[in-house]
Amino acid sequence: MPLPIEHPENTMVAFEHAVKLGYRCIETDVRATRDGVALVFHDEGLDRLTDHTGPLIARDWTQLADVRIAGEEPVVRLDDLLGAWPDLRLVIDPKADDVVGPLIEVLRRTNARDRVCIGSFSAHRLRWVRTDAPGCTSCSPAEVVRLRAESWGIPAGKLDADCAQVPLRQPLFGGVSIPVVDAAFLRTAHARGLPVQVWTVDDDAEMDRLLDLGVDGIMSDRVTALKGVFERRGLWR
Repeated sequence: MPLPIEHPENTMVAFEHAVKLGYRCIETDVRATRDGVALVFHDEGLDRLTDHTGPLIARDWTQLADVRIAGEEPVVRLDDLLGAWPDLRLVIDPKADDVVGPLIEVLRRTNARDRVCIGSFSAHRLRWVRTDAPGCTSCSPAEVVRLRAESWGIPAGKLDADCAQVPLRQPLFGGVSIPVVDAAFLRTAHARGLPVQVWTVDDDAEMDRLLDLGVDGIMSDRVTALKGVFERRGLWR
């Protein structure tokens, strides 16, 4: 049976829990308010996660003062997360075009670009970040497919990514997907100097399989379970 989610997602209590466990890097998502404030939030709308409804982009930051995630936790500004743990590294996924500008502005203002890696399903957003705020970025979905193809003997050409943050299977089209993470893919990525980090893995046996293969990182919603796997294998430092 999978373990329950330990704390509501993208909340300060969840981040604090991970930090207290000893994690030095976390993954999160960002969206923007109508007035351009970058928030740590996954969904386009408020309905699933909070006690309010409607699109997040339709509200200014001040209009979110009484919104609570899971009925308890306030919505977090990216500034506040970066400021709470100045040594914490973050993997950040900008979920829409309208947050890229506010995200870049926050990273510049807080001098945090060197401790952040940007990953996205959108190649356009990644190009934007690479142009306006150079630093660590992950592969776009198209770059993942090209890297997978190279592991099958088809040259991928130039890749602009600094790491490969990948799912276990990469969707293509029409419900079709291809397996990504195997020994050949890891050899290919590592030959290019790209660390491979896999998301989102919540099963202990799958965590072990991936570590046996030699992945460089795992993203999980079950952070205590993931730490336990690393400790059992003597990998937790």
